[in-house]
Parts: sequence; C-alpha cells; structure tokens
Amino acid sequence: MRRLNNRAFDILLKELDSCSTNDQLSQAEKKIVLKRLQQLRQQDGSPASLEEIREAIVDLFPHFNEKVLKQAAKANQPPGLFSKLKWTAIFLAGSAGVVWVANLPYPMIRWPVARTAPILLLPSYMSMDYHYRQAIAQVEQADQLVNHATSPADFELGAKKVKAAQKHLDALPVWFLGYWPRYTFWFGWQFTLDEFKTARATVGRMDAQLFQEKNAQTQLIQAEQALNTAKQQYQKAQTIAEKQQANASWQAALDKLEQIPPETLAGKQAKTRLKADARDFDKVGGSTLIAAAQEFALQAEKVGENPNLEWEQVQALWQEAINRLKQVSLQDPSYGEAQKLLAEYQTNLGLAQAKRKAPDSSNSDKLITAAKQFAFAAAKAGLNPPHTASEWQQVIQLWQQAIDQLQKIQVQDSTYVEAQKLLATYQTNLGTIQTRMQAEQDAVNALQAAKQAIQQFTASPPSDLNQWNSQLQGIINQLETVKAGTTSYQEAQQLRQFAQKRVKQ
Repeated sequence: MRRLNNRAFDILLKELDSCSTNDQLSQAEKKIVLKRLQQLRQQDGSPASLEEIREAIVDLFPHFNEKVLKQAAKANQPPGLFSKLKWTAIFLAGSAGVVWVANLPYPMIRWPVARTAPILLLPSYMSMDYHYRQAIAQVEQADQLVNHATSPADFELGAKKVKAAQKHLDALPVWFLGYWPRYTFWFGWQFTLDEFKTARATVGRMDAQLFQEKNAQTQLIQAEQALNTAKQQYQKAQTIAEKQQANASWQAALDKLEQIPPETLAGKQAKTRLKADARDFDKVGGSTLIAAAQEFALQAEKVGENPNLEWEQVQALWQEAINRLKQVSLQDPSYGEAQKLLAEYQTNLGLAQAKRKAPDSSNSDKLITAAKQFAFAAAKAGLNPPHTASEWQQVIQLWQQAIDQLQKIQVQDSTYVEAQKLLATYQTNLGTIQTRMQAEQDAVNALQAAKQAIQQFTASPPSDLNQWNSQLQGIINQLETVKAGTTSYQEAQQLRQFAQKRVKQ
C-alpha cells in the first residue's frame, strides 16, 4: 500500500496550485513540495498521517489551508468496516433493484428477460404459483359451500371464500399470459389464460348467486314473520270477520313465499314450508268462508220465519252467503262442499226473489225453475276440477240451457226482473267456464308443442353451448305457459324441471 494515494495527492495538488504564484521562488518551492509528495506516493507502508503531510508542505507554504490538509489525510486512510458494509449494501441494493425492475408488470421488460435470464423472474414465478394455488383452492372451497349449501352459514363462509379467491385472481399477471400463453416451470403446473377466465367466470357467477341467495333469505325471513303473525291473528280471532282478516294476511304471506326464487336455498326451504302452511291454510281458509256463508244463511232463514219479514233483507243475506262461497278457491279441499252450498243458496235466493212478488202460475215461473235446475246440474258437473275440454264443454252446455230458459221470459212477465238477475249470474258463470275450457285447450296445445320441441332437441342436440341453452330455455318458456288448474299442468311442471336440470352453466 502506498503511503499517499492518488485521491489525497489530487486534493493537495489543487490547493497547492491555488497557493503558489508565477514567480520563480514560488515555483521552486512548489517543485520541492511536489517532490516530497511524490516520494510519499512511491513509498510502501502505512498511510501518511496528517502531521506528516503537514510537515511536507507548511514549511514552504505556511498559509496552506488546514481544512484541505485534513481532507487529504482523511482521503489517504484505507476504507474501514463501515465503508465496506456500505458498499456491500449498495451492491445488494443495486442487485435488488435490477431484480425489481426485471419483475415489473410490463411485457416489454418481462418478455426479453424471460427468454434470456428467466432466473431473474423467480420472485414473480413464486408469486404466481402462490396466488394460482390459493385461487384454485379458494374457488373449489367456495363452489362446494355455495352450490351444496345446507344452511345460511354455508353461504356466509362461501362469500368469504369468494372474496379470497377474487383477491388471489386479481394478483395473477394476466397481461403476462398474453405474451407467453403457456408457462411450465419448476413448480410443475401449467397456467393458461382459459383457465384464468374459467376461474374468474366461476367467481363472478358465485358472487351473483350469493347476492341472489342473500335477497332470497331476506324474503324468506319476512314471509315467515308474516305467516307467524297471521296465524296468531287467526288464533286470537273471536268473530268471523276477524278470522277472514287473518285469512287474508295468511294468504298474502303465502304469496310472498311463492315469489322466492325456487333455485335458491331459501326457495327450497320456502317450498317445503309452503306445502305445510298451504295445507294448514286450506283447512281454515275455506272452512272460514263456508262458516261465514252458513252464518248469513242462518240469518236469512231466521228472517224468513218472521211473518212481517222484508224480502229485500232476506235476499241481501242470501247474496252475502253466496259471495263468501264464491271466494273458496279451486285448490281448497272445501271447494266441493262450497259448490254444493252455492247451488243450494242460489236456489234459495231465487225463491226469495220469487216470493217477493205476488205468486202466479204463469209460464215464466216454470222457466225460472227449469233454469235453476240446469244451473244446479252445471254447478255439480263443474265440481272437482281440473276437467278435460270435452267435460268443460258439457258444463258450458248446461249453463247455456239455463240461460236459454231465462231468455224466453218476456218483459211484460212479472218475473222478468228476477230472470234478468239470474241471467246476469248465469252468464258470468258461463264466461268463467268458457275461460277455463280455453285455458285447458291452450294448455294441451302448449304441452304438445313442448313435447315436439323436446323430441327434436333429443334427436339432434346442438353442440354449441349457447344454442343448447337457448333451445332449452325456449322449451321451458313454452311449458311455463301451461296454467295451473288444467289437466296438463302437472306433466308440464315435471318436464320443466327436467329441462331446467339440463341447462348448462
């Protein structure tokens, strides 16, 4: 090691040039000092100290800058441990910076590095491997929880897994796949763009499914609360009017249950509960209406026993009883009983209307009696639906015969007004039955068309996924046009469920 290094010599030389002048004496002194410094540069040994450097200069240049002397002495010392560590750190930081730059998410950087020095991309590969494996694992766990859920808690945990999978998928370098479509490295897996898109689509579908499930669970809770409230109201009801109000609330709650999407877990739970609650409602709904009708009928009979009765009041009571019976739905187990009572009460109403006028033996009374007989036969034939179109046609003919009898009564007859009232009722009933027959015919036609579409689909199923789902959806839409209360409804529902299961995601 030289006693005076080049760096210290350069520092001293600059200051020496500043201190010397152009006269001969100053130049001679400068040469002497330079000679001394050159001797130190050529000598081997320990670095010259500050005192040694000062002795070589200040005797000839007493005003030499002390700061420069100290700076030169410091520069002449060998690097210490801290300096070595500093340069090592600088080197490592520089290397890390190179690796960091090489792993930046820019294809123009990554692609040439991947071709020439792929080892520099090891951090990215490790990150890709980690996020890939985590994303696949989280997607599988989320799929199991969401698509095979048995309780709302499964959906809550599934939502967390979906968010975790989304986070790991977002961390995957999709841009890299566009430049290097297939990557096989030391980890032994292949990461493709199609695989990424499939995972992303699965996560998106489950996210939407979770949103739908959350809404369905909210609907289920609200419907259950409404059902419990309606049942409590019915149990506390003391009068027929209060029971009818409770029944209306009960029916509204059942309608809410039916509106829950059936493909959701809440929809499946609602379907199970709907069967039980609808069965309970049928037991009390129709019976409540029948009880109310019988109460009005009893009042009408009591009023009819009064010698000073007013026939208008009797007619009003029979009409109220009839109105209650008409509210009994077709699906209600009490529908048959209600129809029998309805025919009886309509006959009693007709008798009350006839007694309101002075009795006579005109032909119009016989026509009204005949019309009521046909009406009774028509009401009896329409019991226990659904019926085929031909059976509905027979009911229509009976109502039409009853109407024909009433239409024979002339304006001048004393029973003309009564006949017109019955005529309005019978024409309304005829229109209802005609609608039922048309619905039955439409249902049969729709079911037949759906069956033909199913045969064509089965004979030549499309290979394209979109065409496959489109044709199945068309069949489902066709089957959904088959209305409840028809002979084709049950078979249409079975075929619709079969078609829905064949839809591919």
